Amino acid sequence: MTTTAAPVVAAPQSSAAVPAPPQERPATALRIKPQRPPGEGAGAPALRAPEVEPPLLLASGQASFYADSLHGRRTANGERYDREELTAAHRSLPFGARLCVRSLVNGRTVIVRVNDRGPFTPGRIIDLSRAAAEELGMMGLGIKPVELWQLAAEDEACPESLEQAAQGSGLGLDEGVAARALQRPAPRKAPAARKRR
Repeated sequence: MTTTAAPVVAAPQSSAAVPAPPQERPATALRIKPQRPPGEGAGAPALRAPEVEPPLLLASGQASFYADSLHGRRTANGERYDREELTAAHRSLPFGARLCVRSLVNGRTVIVRVNDRGPFTPGRIIDLSRAAAEELGMMGLGIKPVELWQLAAEDEACPESLEQAAQGSGLGLDEGVAARALQRPAPRKAPAARKRR
């Protein structure tokens, strides 16, 4: 009995060579891509919108302003208070911080720089210089409901979205904000006079 061996079939050889083990590349310096301002670089500028951070609301509440008798006194950061400059006092923001203060009554805005600490009266969030109070139209009121918006160092004006909201119908506020801003305490009634008999 003869055994026949099955023919050995060789695996077909591909025309591609077996990949060689990866060779280590020489260490190269890290290449950093230079940052370009929006509008420069590859691609059509009209197709790229610059990235703009939305304005950040820091607080809303009552604002007051400095009395004229404080003109020339030292502030918490060492400079003298000048009623003609657009400055403010805040309890915790760093000195030099720039804020956009927006009136919730008339929609006016003003940019102020923090240079003092305060106010220390409950219910108030910022004390403004006389010049800033005049810009907001609060001289006759004494205190006024406002919003404080954070500004970046390069911002020269309040965000356009705040100014646009102030224009148009009414105050440009939603009903909830306007109702809170315009709330006034109910007037007290005088006790009724008693009739004598």
